[in-house]
Amino acid sequence: MAPFSLLTLIFKFSLLFNFCRCVNLRNLNVSVLKWESNNWSPAGATWYGPPTGAGSEGGACGYGDAVSQKPFSSMVSAGGQYFYQSGKGCGECFQVKCTENEACSGKPVTVVITDECPSCDSVHFDLSGTAFGAMAAPGKADQLRNAGVLQIQYTRVKCNYLGVTVASHVDSGSNTYFFATVVEFDAGEGDLAAVELQQNGQDNWLPMQRLLGC
Repeated sequence: MAPFSLLTLIFKFSLLFNFCRCVNLRNLNVSVLKWESNNWSPAGATWYGPPTGAGSEGGACGYGDAVSQKPFSSMVSAGGQYFYQSGKGCGECFQVKCTENEACSGKPVTVVITDECPSCDSVHFDLSGTAFGAMAAPGKADQLRNAGVLQIQYTRVKCNYLGVTVASHVDSGSNTYFFATVVEFDAGEGDLAAVELQQNGQDNWLPMQRLLGC
């Protein structure tokens, strides 16, 4: 999977400040896009990383080691381009299930897109070992992981981050002249459409720019 060095999570937006020594934020305004859930659709599925791990350490979306921690808890996936969307798909939630292998449970599990799979087919999930094994019947996770490429079913679902609607933090790469913030959790039915920044003592909102991949 594609590496990414910055310690961030889902989407990153940046704004260049060349007129001040520091940024005293007052507020962030986050807009979301509405979407409607689809019926179950077919996709391919594989897994990567340790058998009971979280895939890569963060991957192309820049999650870092957060992928193995709550609320993600290793239930993550790299996506083919249909899901990754050049970084815009980072943080989207899907239910996946398998029924065509005798080791499948047939029960859906929820995963979050946290990485890109550039070598995969477009409609493909490259799941963490943990997420892939979660589709198995009790005691058959290893058997399922040995099955190779699976044909699965998927559907888009709302993200549920333990009561958090939208959370963000300032990226560690920010400095006197460059400000970047990361929207960590975007729960519910929305994709991020825009983020605006308001400086302390000012009334106007400044549109921020998206950096691809995170």
